[in-house]
Amino acid sequence: MLWPGWRALWRGLSLLALLFLVVDTGLSHQISPTSDSQPVILLEKDRSGRDLFKVVGWHAVQETHAEARKLTLADWQEILAVYVEFDSEVEAAQLPPIAGTYRIEASDLIFQPRFPLEPGLGYRATFNPGWPQDADTLGAYLTATFRVPKPEARPSTRLQQVYPSIDVLPENQLKLYLHFSAPMGRGEAYRWIRLLDQTGQPVMLPFLELVEELWDREGKRLTLLFDPGRIKQGVRPLEEVGPAIEAGKSYRLVIDRNWRDAEGNPLIEGHEKAFSVRAPDRESPDIQSWKLAPPREGSTDPLVVDLPEPLDHALLLRLLEVTDGVGNRIEGRVQIDSRETRWQFTPRRPWSAGDYHLEIGTLLEDLAGNRVNRLFEVDVFERIEEQVTRKTVSLAFKVQ
Repeated sequence: MLWPGWRALWRGLSLLALLFLVVDTGLSHQISPTSDSQPVILLEKDRSGRDLFKVVGWHAVQETHAEARKLTLADWQEILAVYVEFDSEVEAAQLPPIAGTYRIEASDLIFQPRFPLEPGLGYRATFNPGWPQDADTLGAYLTATFRVPKPEARPSTRLQQVYPSIDVLPENQLKLYLHFSAPMGRGEAYRWIRLLDQTGQPVMLPFLELVEELWDREGKRLTLLFDPGRIKQGVRPLEEVGPAIEAGKSYRLVIDRNWRDAEGNPLIEGHEKAFSVRAPDRESPDIQSWKLAPPREGSTDPLVVDLPEPLDHALLLRLLEVTDGVGNRIEGRVQIDSRETRWQFTPRRPWSAGDYHLEIGTLLEDLAGNRVNRLFEVDVFERIEEQVTRKTVSLAFKVQ
């Protein structure tokens, strides 16, 4: 038979052992009470699938139930409080308990969070079994930690296309466009992109790594800029380090499949684009060499424009439009194929006989960034007199 003093000591040691109880698992019953006198904290779901924290085996639950109407939120949080777990103890200590409601069901104390628990986050539940003033257990808090598992990753996004689509690029190539099937996560793009030379070695800093990555509004197209300092002649990086890609050599652009989309899932698969490099292009696109094939009157056949060289894919989509004889814009659909050397325009309504114009924005660029009205090599910090001052140039055609 244990003396009263030994009984109190034994009870204190049991509570001390419970103080170090840690559980790291999902949303089912975590542990079962070892006896009627030792409360246990569980994380469960109710019948509607909502998360709840439950304390079972608490000897004072019925007494608390009788006083429940008098308890304030601060009182409930003295009994049971749940916090988000952080790596930083200082950060965790500054945050209040998560919001929710308290109730007693049968012999269990229930805390129902106001909002669903976040997958991947840890939560710490702290319970005071001696509340309000049990001398044997006052201050001996019972703590249990839980981590809500993340749902299984289900990759659904892929890299659909890299532009330019051709496999021979000029040494002074300015941009690459990466097109994805769904919005991508932002802020880590350069971590998942590598440019390898023909020996399989990474090219040192080939791209201009911007803090604000160049995504379109949907987050589905990323623009990669080759470092301009390694393109322009007479600039120190080009003279000291050399071009990012060199004529006569071959390269591979490698996209890691672990790049995460906007939902946090990796890509379905990685992607590689192999290409070789030719001499640099230092001439502006020659608009007058474009070949237009006009459609027939009364048809919805496309206007077909064959280009002597591939041009910037994104700008081809945006900077060309068709107008009628009095300058009204014709509505229709644009398609680019033949590796960015063919532009086609299909009207929404059948063509009428008459005069038309293909309006071309002077910001249109070739693969090396040379514009219709200015070479990329021109120093933009130096004042120059441009020969072409109009924002568009025009090519006429007739529908008969």
